[in-house]
Amino acid sequence: MNNLLPIDQAHQESAVPNPAFAKSASTSISNATQHLLTMAAALMAAAVLAAAPEAHAADKAPEPVSREVRGVKLASLCSVCGVVSDIRSETRDAPADAKGAVAGAVVGGLAGHGIGSGSGRTAATVLGAIGGGVAGNAIEKKMHRVTVWTTTVVFKDGTVRSYERDSGPNLEPGDIVVIANGHPARVER
Repeated sequence: MNNLLPIDQAHQESAVPNPAFAKSASTSISNATQHLLTMAAALMAAAVLAAAPEAHAADKAPEPVSREVRGVKLASLCSVCGVVSDIRSETRDAPADAKGAVAGAVVGGLAGHGIGSGSGRTAATVLGAIGGGVAGNAIEKKMHRVTVWTTTVVFKDGTVRSYERDSGPNLEPGDIVVIANGHPARVER
């Protein structure tokens, strides 16, 4: 089927669309557009219905799950209370305060100064000071280690939080606690 009509018999390569074909193409585009709009509306309606919660007359709020931590039922706690679930201690390097680095740099610089002569002495002094500073800083960190106690608490609503101290917390797993001054404190029963 030839959909093109010649404009001029001398120039058969120049052509314009057949009016009948143009009308059918326009109708096809219009139908396709209408079909796409209908499909889009159907998809949007399906998405809205899928996102809506189902409602039944028998529906009610779910019962809270009865949960225990170290033998203590969370539901039995006061609203601000929690249960100690774990206590751990960990030894860490103390933060350096530069005393070790300075002392190491002085010792390393003096040692480097004694090695070389002339311009080599200056380079040895600088390298000795840098190396001594790094070594002194590392030694200071290892010499000043600290122990940190981490107490993990599970609260009535199920949230879990950890608290750190630099001394023993004087608590046991299973103790009921409240948070006082930023740390867990035992509640007397």
